[in-house]
Amino acid sequence: MSSSSSQNPKNPARSTHKDRDFLNHLEAYLAKRDGVDKVLKISRYATKIILASSLFPETLPLHRRLKSFESSVGVSRKAFRLGKFVQDVNALRNSCFDSREEIVFSLIAYGGEGLYYFVEQFVWLAKSGLIDAKHLRSLQMISSWAELIGYVGSIGLKIRYLKRIAEDEACVRASIEIAIGRGDMCGEEEAKIRKLREKKFMKKLSIVQDLADGLMALADVRDGQGRLSAPILMSSAGLLSALISTHKNWLSC
Repeated sequence: MSSSSSQNPKNPARSTHKDRDFLNHLEAYLAKRDGVDKVLKISRYATKIILASSLFPETLPLHRRLKSFESSVGVSRKAFRLGKFVQDVNALRNSCFDSREEIVFSLIAYGGEGLYYFVEQFVWLAKSGLIDAKHLRSLQMISSWAELIGYVGSIGLKIRYLKRIAEDEACVRASIEIAIGRGDMCGEEEAKIRKLREKKFMKKLSIVQDLADGLMALADVRDGQGRLSAPILMSSAGLLSALISTHKNWLSC
C-alpha cells in the first residue's frame, strides 16, 4: 500500500539524484524497507502475470516452481509490514487539519491503512505457522476491508491536495502575467510552476497507484468473484502499483 497522503521530507540529495552514482543510489534504495518490499512486489506480480497468461502448461515443472516462488514471495513481503502501522499512528498525530472533511478523510485513510498493517502482522504469523491457521480467513477478511477503506480515504486526501496545487498554480500564473505586464523578470515564478507541475504529476501517479491497489483489495473483499477480479487484471494492477511505488521511492532516496 502506498503511504496515504504524507509527503516525504525534503531530501537535500534529491535535487542531485540524477548525478549520483547508480550503485550508491541502488544501495541506498535497497537499504530501505520499502525498497526491498517493492522489488519483491515486482517479482511477485510479474510471476503472477506469467502464471495467469498460461504461458507455461500447468503440467510443466517450471509452472509449479513459479507458483511456489510467487506464494513464497507473498509470505515474505508480509514480514516487511511488522510495525509499519506505527507510521500511520504518527502521521495522524503530526497532521494539521484545515477542515472537518480533511479530518474525516485522514481518519479513514490512516486508520484504515494502520489497521491493515496491524492485522497483516497476524496474517503473516498465521501463514508462518505460529498462529492456528483456523483464524487466517477471518484475519484476511478484516485486513482486506481495512485496506480498501484506507484507500478510499487516501484517494480523497490526494484529490484535495491536487485541488490545492491547482489553486497555487493559478496564483503563480497570475503573478507571472503581472510580472510580464510590468516587464519584470519572472524566473522564480517559473521555477515554482515547474515544482508544482512535478508535485501534481507525482500526486496523480500516487492516485493511480491507490486505484490499482484498491482494485486488488476489492477483489479480496469479494473473494475473487466478479468481472473486476480476473487474475490477469489483478496481476497487472499489482505490477503497475509496484512500478509506480518503486519510481517514487527511487526519487526520494
